[in-house]
Amino acid sequence: MAGCDLIIEAVFESRDLKAKVTQEAEPLLAPGGFFASNTSTLPISSLATASARPDKFIGIHFFSPVDKMKLVEIIRGQQTDDETVARAFDYVQALGKIPIVVNDSRGFYTSRTFGTFVMEGAAMLGEGIPAAAIENAGIQAGMPVGPLAVLDETALSLSVHVLDQTRTDYVAEGKTYIATPGELLVERMVKEFKRNGRASGGGFYDYSLEKGAKKSLWPELKPLFEKAETAWDINELKDRLLYRQAVETARCLSEGVLTTVHDANIGSIFGIGFPAWTGGAMQFIYGMGINAFIKRCDELAAQFGPGFALSSAVKDSIRQHQPVY
Repeated sequence: MAGCDLIIEAVFESRDLKAKVTQEAEPLLAPGGFFASNTSTLPISSLATASARPDKFIGIHFFSPVDKMKLVEIIRGQQTDDETVARAFDYVQALGKIPIVVNDSRGFYTSRTFGTFVMEGAAMLGEGIPAAAIENAGIQAGMPVGPLAVLDETALSLSVHVLDQTRTDYVAEGKTYIATPGELLVERMVKEFKRNGRASGGGFYDYSLEKGAKKSLWPELKPLFEKAETAWDINELKDRLLYRQAVETARCLSEGVLTTVHDANIGSIFGIGFPAWTGGAMQFIYGMGINAFIKRCDELAAQFGPGFALSSAVKDSIRQHQPVY
């Protein structure tokens, strides 16, 4: 790697390991080179503390599978300079991919919003809703696959590792992280039932080793979680999966993690598979009508918790960013 203009670290989501790799690899950069982390959740500004040049340290977040996913999320840390952002942008375009630039936060934009989709699905399972209904709701809403299948693909064990790292980070900041119902269910799947995801042979689904065989939902989900007395409606499940992502997108815009509606829409479609028919997560709100969207969020928040709640600041941000045609 000696003399490289850019080195990208893409090791496991462990703060200590990333710091070690950064300190070993960064000195090999060419004069004027810059260093990037492919982290999907850990704040870039905190990872940059391991760097000798935090102004030349940036996040370049690729999506899995990298050969198929067009979007790349560029994350500007608190000390990242404009030149480094511009060079990262050029690099992503040179690869033939689509860059969006976001500001630093835990989970950035895409992982944070995508996490709400999969964890809302896991929460539904914990409420006693049949797994097949949850998966069908995701597909009928226009997502590429259901939330439980996505959790298997990305690895339940990775979600639990991120949860553990988040809890550790909160303790270091003198705070306590309150896990969501979905996160707690995924944690049970891994720690209690040893279901780590597809790569480990099984998660919410069982995977046959026979060539051409299809995956099937793990039969134990029904006795473990399904409750016959739990009432559910497929349209409400679809709303929960879409609205939860749109709410988180609006929060990112309000907090300055996102800076434009354009990046929100492009990032949601190409990064997390938000249904293309909506025009993107923010356009979903504007297409619905702001007042109608807020009314539905209020209804969902009353039934399913604060994940759907819109603060005054978020409502103001939605209105301020509304495109003018």
